[in-house]
Amino acid sequence: MSTPEGSRQKVGRLARRIHGWSWQAFPIGMGTGAVYVTMSGLKNHSPVLTTIETIFYFINISLFLLNTTTLLLQAILFPRQALRLIQDPVKSIFVPLVVLSFATIIIGTINYAVPTGHISPGFIYAMFWVYVAFSLIVCFPMLMIWFNKPHDLKTFTPAWAFLIFPMMLVGVVAFNVLKVIPSDQTRAIGVLLTGYAFQGLGFFMTFFYICIYVIRIMTTGFLEGHQANGAFVACGPPGFTALALINLGRKAQEILPLHGLVSQQAGEIFFATSVLSGLLLFGLALFFFVFGVMPYWFKLHKHLHEILGCWALTFPNVGWISTIRVLGDIFELDGFFTWHLVMVIIMIMIWGILIVLTAWAFWRGDIFLAKEEDILKDTFVGSEVNEKELGNQYDPSERDTPTPMAHYPQQPRSSFSHV
Repeated sequence: MSTPEGSRQKVGRLARRIHGWSWQAFPIGMGTGAVYVTMSGLKNHSPVLTTIETIFYFINISLFLLNTTTLLLQAILFPRQALRLIQDPVKSIFVPLVVLSFATIIIGTINYAVPTGHISPGFIYAMFWVYVAFSLIVCFPMLMIWFNKPHDLKTFTPAWAFLIFPMMLVGVVAFNVLKVIPSDQTRAIGVLLTGYAFQGLGFFMTFFYICIYVIRIMTTGFLEGHQANGAFVACGPPGFTALALINLGRKAQEILPLHGLVSQQAGEIFFATSVLSGLLLFGLALFFFVFGVMPYWFKLHKHLHEILGCWALTFPNVGWISTIRVLGDIFELDGFFTWHLVMVIIMIMIWGILIVLTAWAFWRGDIFLAKEEDILKDTFVGSEVNEKELGNQYDPSERDTPTPMAHYPQQPRSSFSHV
């Protein structure tokens, strides 16, 4: 393809949006899912709350469909850009977020669609195994890409553990699935054991990342700028593991005796061990949360084009916040229920602030908007037009704002991998 001399190629805004879209869009839906997941655990639960949660649930589904559709169009229209995002050893850490977003939809479906009879427990059981397969299919190729290149300890952030998160969340999905699968059915055993196995896999792998994170901040100090948001990702593995272990232990208390497995006391032992382990991990998650909050405001760079990184304030904290309610039930302490209510209110407020700022950044073109030359370089690859000729086709007076994912050589402007 060639262009007449003196002509100027025009790129539509829609094309720039599609080319500039990235896997970083999924945390917006995950943050929305974080709202209804934490709200669903409130002690005093009225029908009004259920209605509000259902609204957030459908918003999450809409965002998931928007993101997957746009990225599919990107793969069709701009395959080089799509391949670039997947193969890059840094940018590829966001790919597994599509699996995490899918997990929030499954949990919402269990909470709001199964009780109304719109979805059957059998369908949920099938979706559980789809999620397990989905997490394996996505995580292992991304791990191969990531580990194929060296990484600098000085730029390390807990967000690099996103590559493991989908497998770690199998335990959380499992105990939610067991809410609708009768304990006396054989398939409940498979869900229980799979949940435990993947939760162990996910936690210990992410725990290695957390150890590296502690070493990193010992050598370079607290995370600054973009990376200040990533400090909250460290709350995720211990928080979600605490939540999963306690709830899986509670289900093991029912399932194992019904099927006569291990021993007569196996269910009680599983539950007691899970509560003890969960309580220990809850303390670790809370420590990392405080450790991230205290320097946060002073270390963060307040730039609107970096707003996507701030969504790390939401979903990684769901695990330990939901564990507060579970511990309140176990130890019958009303203070835990009040604490949980306060954290849910804070979560809703943070979501409201972030969604407004994200919408504003999107409207201004600070996020998800590719530069015209980036699109034309991908379009004219292999043609007579070289980059110098393309560079002469633009009006320098036009404002083109680079997107966080489409325009950086080493360190992204707005990403959890360097936030």
